[in-house]
Amino acid sequence: MKTIITALFLLIFFIISIPLFIVEIIIGKINPHLKVKSSQGIVVSAFRIILFLCGIKKTVIGVENVPKEEAVLYVSNHRSYFDILIGYTSVPNLTGFVAKKEMSHIPFISLWMSFLNCLFLDRDNVREGLKTILEGVELIKKGYSIFISPEGTRSQNAEMLPFKEGSLKMAEKTGCAIIPVSINNTDNIFENHIPWIKKAHVVIEFGKPVYPNELDKENRKFIGSYVQNIIRETLNRNAGLVKF
Repeated sequence: MKTIITALFLLIFFIISIPLFIVEIIIGKINPHLKVKSSQGIVVSAFRIILFLCGIKKTVIGVENVPKEEAVLYVSNHRSYFDILIGYTSVPNLTGFVAKKEMSHIPFISLWMSFLNCLFLDRDNVREGLKTILEGVELIKKGYSIFISPEGTRSQNAEMLPFKEGSLKMAEKTGCAIIPVSINNTDNIFENHIPWIKKAHVVIEFGKPVYPNELDKENRKFIGSYVQNIIRETLNRNAGLVKF
């Protein structure tokens, strides 16, 4: 039933989005920053409704660790499609997500993503991947945060896939804070029993900021592994907080 209700809501949201697209495009011509802010407000509201319809309860820890007056690079583990919904309804600032290039070919979703400063990463093309990283650098310099999952794809088991070191270049090139983000139990919403959506309790924690320039030479060289170890420790600690 949850799966059917969610699908119906998405259909309704798609219909409503058609006039909203026009409004957002007009706003963007007058005030691009306001377009990002209003678009994120609309998408976050839709995501919250989806989480409610799916029976998802969420515990958010450590949001006070996120600097309020500067853009950051959120770095997260990745187990589920629902990670994006949990992340977007939890971040305290304007944030664009890094998604795989294939998402750019989905008309309805990709347009909203473009309004939100999301980036599309081609994992098989090094040159195009570098261009995406540089786009992220410019967004961070303009004050927009970026959310990325350096595993590159969803992990299929409890252990994370190795973090791709290049994914954290946006922080190294801008000096912005890296916020380690751990997300527990999202795979129990959908992936563990495809095609059905089931209620679940999710725990998301924002760790203390990590500034690349403040790390010693060895940790700065392998900053992906350094941040991944922080996330791994947090995932293990929060596993006991999951209620059902």
